[in-house]
Amino acid sequence: MFLQPLLRRNPRFVEAAVELHQAGRIPANSCVLDLDAIEANTAGLCRQARRLGLTVYAMTKQIGRAPAALAAMTAGGVDGYVAVDMACARPIARHGHNLGHLGHLVQVPRAEAGEAAGLEPDYWTVFSENKAAAAAAAAHRLGRSQRLLVRVFAEGDTFYPGHEGGVALDDLPAMIDRIAGLRGAEFAGLTTFPALLFDSSSGGARLTPNAETLARAAGIARSHPACPQTLEINAPGTTSSEVLGMLAEAGATQVEPGHGLTGTTPLHGVQDLPEQPAVLYLSEVAHIHQGVPLCFGGGLYIDPVFGDYQVRAVVAHDQSEASTEPVPVDMPAPAAIDYYARLHPGESRTVAEGATVVFGFRVQAFVTRTLIVGLTGVSSGRAQVAGIWNGFGDEVSVGGPK
Repeated sequence: MFLQPLLRRNPRFVEAAVELHQAGRIPANSCVLDLDAIEANTAGLCRQARRLGLTVYAMTKQIGRAPAALAAMTAGGVDGYVAVDMACARPIARHGHNLGHLGHLVQVPRAEAGEAAGLEPDYWTVFSENKAAAAAAAAHRLGRSQRLLVRVFAEGDTFYPGHEGGVALDDLPAMIDRIAGLRGAEFAGLTTFPALLFDSSSGGARLTPNAETLARAAGIARSHPACPQTLEINAPGTTSSEVLGMLAEAGATQVEPGHGLTGTTPLHGVQDLPEQPAVLYLSEVAHIHQGVPLCFGGGLYIDPVFGDYQVRAVVAHDQSEASTEPVPVDMPAPAAIDYYARLHPGESRTVAEGATVVFGFRVQAFVTRTLIVGLTGVSSGRAQVAGIWNGFGDEVSVGGPK
């Protein structure tokens, strides 16, 4: 779905990836990042966010928390990072970046509360009184006071299956009372997910019922004596520069772009937005079986945001073939292990083992076994590999001695 925008708007990136793979610099099964484009995308979004008074916490799970990508986003002006879980929080802190938000999509496990408090997040989201008490106790032991966000919900709100959780709107005053009585914590604001979603019927973005719940919760909180002078409203979901105004108008004070910084939100799949495509998935023809080429898997993850569609990929033996017509691909079933995918280049094309295969996925590297490769110098025509990492932000050495 994102291959055509990638080929049309950032062709040098595709050419550079093919050339470096054929030179043995990029391994198969790699999520490849155009770091300069990520920095530029981030800078543009942050400029607009500043004008609207929004704090920007970047989400990096989808690009494997690669330290060079975090550095590019920091250079672009983000205020910090949101961690989807503790595995995300650790590399953010380890590489010296500000941990802005923790505990939202995945609550902090009980045994890891002390470690989480030691990372000193700006904000920590809790779904229950027990989680608030654990966060407060961990922070108090370290002599600090932790600002807590409360996730709220009401009847009719939208949740992805398995993402449910939070404090019912009617129970919010009691929850604020509870936090106010804890040593080591203070009530700081409210959050939900998702506040915004892609609308396939219009090809645009729409606020979810959760955004209205968030507004109602803000009204309740502001009437409470423990409400801070500035109530933080964290409103993540499908975030790009295109929707910042909508979120600010809905009352948001914090936004959390992820795919927006790589030009791969659902909106980027159907519109040309300011952010340039800055990520691709690279594989290699592993072997040919009875005339059918198969490419390596490991990161063949299809985000289901668009439903089923015909996946296509560029197959190139050198960079001159990077603009050739993409070929249909038979993807492994979601329940299967993605060892390989089958390519169908047609009878008129000859494909050899070792050819580069480029996909335009809306990547989620942290749920795959793909490597992360950062490139610099793409737009200048002097692309080089800045580093290779695993999905936890650890540097990886690939290929042995040169």
